[in-house]
Amino acid sequence: MSENYSEIHKSLIEDSKKGKRKAQTKLYNLYARSMFNICVRMSSSMEEAEDLLQDAFSEAFHKLDTFQYESSFGAWLKRIVINKCINALKAKKADLTFTEQISDIGQLEDATEIEDFNNLKVKQIVEAMKKLPDGYKAIFTLYLIEGYTHNEIADFLNISVSTSKTQYLRAKKKLIEILGENKRQN
Repeated sequence: MSENYSEIHKSLIEDSKKGKRKAQTKLYNLYARSMFNICVRMSSSMEEAEDLLQDAFSEAFHKLDTFQYESSFGAWLKRIVINKCINALKAKKADLTFTEQISDIGQLEDATEIEDFNNLKVKQIVEAMKKLPDGYKAIFTLYLIEGYTHNEIADFLNISVSTSKTQYLRAKKKLIEILGENKRQN
């Protein structure tokens, strides 16, 4: 184990592994907000996000004995949260509209340059993201916000890398359309 991964919450994690509720509560309180934000970005409602968060923490505490300090606890937990969100999308058979064809990527890239959105506020972008279809939102969030590569996303979703790239570009185009519509309405 590298010193870079020395865990600052090691005693809390070890106590949580032993089933100590106070330690588990402290761990939950330390990570719940950031993990909830992931759930919100990847789900269709606040209620669903809350359920996903609870399910993810429940699974994490159940599997805590498998955590070996090879990465940070936050990174390990984030992987569980994202997998929960992806599984929820799959379970409700989200309209992922995946396609193996990427012939229109050039057209999609050109479409992203239609307007200047530099004056938008984060809140406007977040609201527009909520209007994306679930499949688009999942890939857009995983790639742009969570920082996963298209290879990793392809593995998560059991799709090809080219499909991940295409869906990301389509999500970006759709987001720009939504932002443009919102801008014209205001």
